[in-house]
Amino acid sequence: MLMRMNWKEREPVFIYGRHAVLEALEKRADIVVAVFLREDVTNDPEVRQLIKQVERVETFKGNNVPRGVDSRATHQGFIAEIDTDKLLVPFKTFRAELGEVDASASVVVLGVVQDPHNVGAIVRSAAAFGCRAVLLPEYRGCPVTGTVIKTSAGTAFNIPLVSVGNINTALRDLKDCGFWVYGLDGGGDISLYEEQFTKPSVFVVGNEATGIRAKTHEACDTILSIPMSDRAESLNASVSAAVVLTHWNAQHVQSPTL
Repeated sequence: MLMRMNWKEREPVFIYGRHAVLEALEKRADIVVAVFLREDVTNDPEVRQLIKQVERVETFKGNNVPRGVDSRATHQGFIAEIDTDKLLVPFKTFRAELGEVDASASVVVLGVVQDPHNVGAIVRSAAAFGCRAVLLPEYRGCPVTGTVIKTSAGTAFNIPLVSVGNINTALRDLKDCGFWVYGLDGGGDISLYEEQFTKPSVFVVGNEATGIRAKTHEACDTILSIPMSDRAESLNASVSAAVVLTHWNAQHVQSPTL
């Protein structure tokens, strides 16, 4: 049974490692609540410059990390607590700022994807192939965690992550904006390689185990399948998304990255 998870009730979110922490400070310092640095890294000029933006900076020795921090994480002496609520964009705000769209516009919707590695990898692919945003449900799906951000390789700071209360309502709104909604499903009757993406596109990625939920399936205009050898039954969610976005991008090589 899927758990109902309200992002407002989750525990503090930490990110680990030099690259992840410095990327957050450089790209989205506004979401950084606190930085924890091992004493031996504090003399780095780049680090000293970036941490000036943060009110709370603490140091620690060796692996004596602050309480609440995962001591097993590979941190390289760099840990930051972030406010993911500030990282997320409300759907109404995204919708109001979307403006006119053409065939070069695409959006990815995560339909209750629960593995943080899948979420992070999909965010990375969406950013790499010029999608306008990634929409994440407020309930049932995986929240934005340190693992999501790490797996995204920092791209979570470069593409809007949009919080959606009701996926089906959001899909209807996007249709009103001119988007065509594609569901990704191995049982789809339209081959990915036969589709011509002539309209703004929404790609819905379903749950790892159960796929796209029934009501969301009904809200899709087209269900896409990825032709593959019978030596494998299916692809995981993030790989499927990457394959579809690669093919979409091949038809829209001039699409802007936002």
